[in-house]
Amino acid sequence: MNKIVKKEYLSADVFRMVIEAPHIAASRKAGHFVIVRPCSGGERIPLTIADADTHAGTVTLIVQRVGCSTAKLAKLNEGDYVCDVAGPLGNATRIEKTGTVLCAGGGVGVAPLYPIVQAFKQAGNRVITILAARSADLLIYEKEMAAFSDEVIPVTNDGSRGRKGLVTDGMEEVIRREKIDQCVVIGPAIMMKMAALLTQKYHIPTMASLNTIMVDGTGMCGACRCSVGGKTKFVCVDGPEFDAHQVDFDEMLQRLAAYKDMETAAYEQIRHQI
Repeated sequence: MNKIVKKEYLSADVFRMVIEAPHIAASRKAGHFVIVRPCSGGERIPLTIADADTHAGTVTLIVQRVGCSTAKLAKLNEGDYVCDVAGPLGNATRIEKTGTVLCAGGGVGVAPLYPIVQAFKQAGNRVITILAARSADLLIYEKEMAAFSDEVIPVTNDGSRGRKGLVTDGMEEVIRREKIDQCVVIGPAIMMKMAALLTQKYHIPTMASLNTIMVDGTGMCGACRCSVGGKTKFVCVDGPEFDAHQVDFDEMLQRLAAYKDMETAAYEQIRHQI
């Protein structure tokens, strides 16, 4: 079992948890994720490691309450324990000095983007970070990103913070004003699809961190499979990051929606009990 040493809400349904996991903290790198089980017999939840403290032996996770298992996790407080945390899993982000890197995150996708922004900046790159959300109250990690970015551009759908519009509006504005050598996009699947279409138009190499349905996280169940460049890949062991221009996002969106009705029904059934 892993103790929760700190918990705080970043918005109404998004919270940050710092959990004791010394072995994971010591070996994690940007891009790695963990599988968390809130309670015995509970569902396994894949969560990207937003940060780690090797001295304290902790990892930081950002969670959005969207269904049964994340609601159970949200019910836990400082001093409580999660049943188990497995990781680090997946492949680390390939970090190189490439020049100017445009990093775009949408919603809670900003959390896994944070260590990547850190790593690219520490490798000597110029880093421009775009943070997107529906409204200002849902925008997270703006101050944290500023510490490792040459420029942070907030974008909100309603214009309550920063530029009004979509993440792609902010991206294109930057692309038109200066040369971008590499792009990283993390967020909802539809956002990554539209971002990939944009950067493909401008011939900018783009990496996307995929958020497919996942069960075991070790490549055995096949639930996370997706098509990349016409070939089947398993996000948990081949990814989670892929060439965004090669990902079949339409197929991925269909697979993500496969259990939506059942997920909604299950959450409604227990919502008042949690």
